[in-house]
Amino acid sequence: FDEPYRPQDSRHFNAVASQTFSADVARKFDLSYADGTELSGFQGSDVVELGDFHAHAPFGVITDCNSPDFNGVDGILGFGLPKPQYFGNALPEPILFALTDKNSEGASANTRNLPRKFSFFSTDTEAEVQLGGYDPRSVTGPMQYVNSITHSDFSVPVTSLTFGKPGGAKTELLQFTSHGGSLPGVMDSGTSCLVIPADHVGGQLKNVPWDDFVDQWAEGKSFWITIGGTAREIPFKQWYLADSEQTCVQPSPDGMQGLLVGDVFFREYMVEFDMRNQNAPIIGIAPLNKHYAPIRTKQFDFAGLKEEPAYPTHTKLLLTKGHAKMYPKEHFTMLAEIDRIPVVNQAGTQYFMDVKIGTPAQTFTVIFDTGSNVFGVFTYKNQLPAAIR
Repeated sequence: FDEPYRPQDSRHFNAVASQTFSADVARKFDLSYADGTELSGFQGSDVVELGDFHAHAPFGVITDCNSPDFNGVDGILGFGLPKPQYFGNALPEPILFALTDKNSEGASANTRNLPRKFSFFSTDTEAEVQLGGYDPRSVTGPMQYVNSITHSDFSVPVTSLTFGKPGGAKTELLQFTSHGGSLPGVMDSGTSCLVIPADHVGGQLKNVPWDDFVDQWAEGKSFWITIGGTAREIPFKQWYLADSEQTCVQPSPDGMQGLLVGDVFFREYMVEFDMRNQNAPIIGIAPLNKHYAPIRTKQFDFAGLKEEPAYPTHTKLLLTKGHAKMYPKEHFTMLAEIDRIPVVNQAGTQYFMDVKIGTPAQTFTVIFDTGSNVFGVFTYKNQLPAAIR
């Protein structure tokens, strides 16, 4: 890293000052990322407040960090799905699962009725998370729904990625070796850019998409990414950062078998993450209403809906390997209220939100990340109970 992690720039959880904190030091919190970032500590549990919902929930008590990416922030709040445990490292239950667990200790009454789903809205300068569904005022068209390919992350089947000038010729960047091919695209608010394959993806592609993009690069061109049979444009102004004169398109790291669909997509489309069936998550996508104003302070908002319209029964939604599924008419959500939570949008490349922990509550500003299931905040070891320092 070019610079060290500076713990003095982050707020730290004072476990001693909370009347409701408990620790499980035998359950280690130990994470390593591809860029070399390492976070370590142990699991704790305390009252966690997110928007207008609260419950006693587990989280990572982070005592060590080596990455400057966390300078000035207090931790990370992953809205992702539970992942398999590995090497005895049992990560805390993801925050939205903990808050919607009907057996959670001290859960607020509204928490028990909260559907396990959320939506993310972002413009170039503002953003918000909508818990419980999505506000129809924030989109300009119907949601299109597609099954997640896996139950461990929000991964959609991408069947085409073209590049070219609007109204002109386009180059197909995903030239599959077999008919009906697709690659997983992870919907990840923690990734700023569009990350595309830099190899043949184990023989699935005839070409190398990154090389073709570099050869075809020109100002004014757009990407069109096809998910669930619908091509959606990522315009030039989103993937090219004019202020820094940089492209927000990156080659995939070694071993990655698909795409990362980052903030360049989220600034054009509302994405809904439905986890009510943990083993079969569903992703909704709709064009943003750019006249919609995200909130800047927390408020509980009535969306004016009695129910969402049923997902269309006549539209076949493409799944991996060309299989299709039709959703039953019963697949809809009662939605009378949505909790809108403000998110700080840093130049459209990173998102932060506030979460409260403890009794009395301590406020922390954490990275909001749909590509992670990790919830953790920093602490100083001298702010832990003496028995576990």
